[in-house]
This record gives sequence, C-alpha cells and structure tokens, in this order.
Amino acid sequence: MSQTSFSMVNMAANAKVASRVAAQLSTPEKNIILNAIADVIEANSANIISENAKDIEDGRSKGLTQAMLDRLVLTEQGVKDISSAIREIVALADPVGNISNLALRPNGLQVGKMRIPLGVIAMIYEARPNVTAESAALCIKSGNAVILRGGSEAIHSNLAIAKCLHGVLTEHGCDKNIVSVIPDTSRSVIETLLKQKDTIDLVIPRGGEGLIRYVSENSQIPVIQHFKGVCHLYVDKYADLDKAVNILVNGKTQKPSACNAFETFLVHQDISDKFLPLAAKALAESAQVKVHACEKSLPYFAGGQLATAEDYHAEYLAQEIAVKVVNSFDSAIIHINEYTSDHTEVIISQDISRSQTFIRQINSSVVMINASSRFSDGNQLGLGSEIGISTSKLHAYGPMGLEALTTEKFVVYGDGQIRE
Repeated sequence: MSQTSFSMVNMAANAKVASRVAAQLSTPEKNIILNAIADVIEANSANIISENAKDIEDGRSKGLTQAMLDRLVLTEQGVKDISSAIREIVALADPVGNISNLALRPNGLQVGKMRIPLGVIAMIYEARPNVTAESAALCIKSGNAVILRGGSEAIHSNLAIAKCLHGVLTEHGCDKNIVSVIPDTSRSVIETLLKQKDTIDLVIPRGGEGLIRYVSENSQIPVIQHFKGVCHLYVDKYADLDKAVNILVNGKTQKPSACNAFETFLVHQDISDKFLPLAAKALAESAQVKVHACEKSLPYFAGGQLATAEDYHAEYLAQEIAVKVVNSFDSAIIHINEYTSDHTEVIISQDISRSQTFIRQINSSVVMINASSRFSDGNQLGLGSEIGISTSKLHAYGPMGLEALTTEKFVVYGDGQIRE
C-alpha cells in the first residue's frame, strides 16, 4: 500500500509543531485523553480485528514466518490487553516537570534538573500492531509527539488503530499530529524519515536484526539500538533443580517468538548429570524443543544436534535452544560475555554470594536471579508498556518506559546573583 500524495517531510514538520502542544499538556489532560483512547479502542474492537484479519491473510499468502504471524495477530482479548496497557500507563507517575537534586550553591543559587520531553520520536517496527497504540500512549504521557511507521504486514491494523487515536485527539481539541501513522509502506519512506534530523529527535527501531541494522547504518538521527535477544540461563551447581526446570521451560516455551525468550542455557558440570535428564524430559514434554547440544550434553537429548559456535550466537525465536555444560562458574561468565547480546541473563542459584558476583560481572541490560527471562519486559518491570528495548548504553539501557522518553535540563533559581 503506497500513498503517492503522502509527504514524509510534511508529516515530520507537523509533528514538530504538535510536539510543542504535547509538551504543555498537564498530567490530568494527558490522562483524560489516554482513558478515552483506551475506551475507543475497546469499543472499536470488531473493526480492528476485522482489519487485522486482512493483514493475517496477506501475511500467510506472503509466507510470513509463524513467529511473525504470532506477533501480528490480534484477538478480542488482545485488543482488551491494549486498552488495559494504556490504562496502566494512565496510572503511572508523570515524569515531566519533576525537579531532582535541587542543591544550594555557596553563592546562594539553587541548581536542579527538570525532566522534559525529548520532542518527536520516530518508531519503526514490524508486525505487533499493539505497538501502534501503546507507543502512542507512552509518548502522549511523556509529552512527546510520535511518528509511527509499522511494516506493510500490519498496515490495515495500524491504520484502524490510528483512526481511533486521531478521533480522540481531535475530540479533545488537540493537534492530531501528536500521533502520526505513516500510511506509505514503501522502503523509500524510511530513507526519507531517517534524514529528518531537524524535526525528529530520536528513532526507535523495533523488529528483526536486519531492520535495526539498516536503521542504525542509515539514520542521521540518534537511534536506540537493540539488534537481537540472545538470552542466557545459567544453572549453577548450587541451583534448586525444580526451580531451574520450571524457569527453563517457561523462559523457552511460553512465547518463543519474544526477544526475552531463552536461546542458550548453560549447566555447571557438577550437577549436569542430575539436571540434564530433567531438562530433556521437560523440554520434550512441553513443546518438543529442538536442541543444539555440546558434546557433553548431547547424549541426554534424543534427536539433539551437535552445537556449533553459530548456535551460541543464534536468536532462534522458535522452539529451539542451544545447551552447553561449563566447567565452572567463571566459564559460564566467560561464555555469556562472549555471546551476549546485552539483553537478559539469568542465574539459578541458592548461593547468594555467587548470585551477587553474577550480577556484578554480567552487564547486560537486565540481570536476574532465580526468575524467568520472560519478566524482562517493561510492563512486568513496572514501567507500564515499553516503547522498546535498548541494548546500547547511552541515554537508556534495557526496557524503555516513560522516563526513558524524557531528558533533563538544568534549572537555576537565583536572587540577583552575578558572576565575578
């Protein structure tokens, strides 16, 4: 679907103007708008699902992977979940205008830092039509304007949701360009979008590694990067094996297409003969997970394949996992630091000292002790919906919520002071 009359330059310019309106909205005004958006999306559930069905049909005919189709589909419950996520954002504290670290200087000046919106956020993403609504809600709450460029596979769903968003903004007397959904699905529109450095302040790509690398390499605007999610589970020799099995199965099989699913699990050699039979049985029973195993672990997995170095780099996004037996705690740390994508790493251990060492030595954006990697999600971490995940350390790191969509300016209170 291509809109020949569409102008990316004009949309970005209009969003810049609208961002000044968004920045001045009070917290009550934002919350009223967001509650109305949640209501309207739920009220238009049937139409949104009908439009989504067109995308699913087109996706199947184009041969989209099952992982992509899983991300694309919207059910009645899925639409309700979008509305619920928006209402959760309403309940979150508004970071805009907060002043922190106000301190008195020797000359009598009071110096602090105030949270302010970033300005105009551009989102480039694949599938996941819920991203359209939830990212818009996060940007509205944080006082930003947003330009949303979903993939061609979700265009009908995204435009149906955009209609709801624009209707509410117009009804409440706000510039509808606070939220812009690009109707043109051609690749050239992304090229133009990434050059609008005078009107767009930040680009957040969300999707496959190819998309994110393309955006990072071609953008003239700062980019939040998250190339892939190779999440590790390390089962330490002091692990509770029942906990380890449950966490492994949940982290791998509950939603394998998610970027926070386990792709590799490591097992300390001292408990490998006890844990691997349990793991093999559980993975076979739960979802017939395909296993790429090292030489030491391969005999435990019927139908397993011998793992290569490429398997430990792989983001499978499917019922598939790599396994390795490690000689020591230090070997597990070395392996993770070599193959990490800086997304999420988990240790299962009842030894507090080793767990704390794991936290200190692993610097991925989320590090967990005795919990499933599936909790590495903005909503589960208390951020409300996330707008994306950053695995680069500048500006934001990890799941990004409201505060990550703001920056700080210095605020100085004086009483006539002049500099000598």
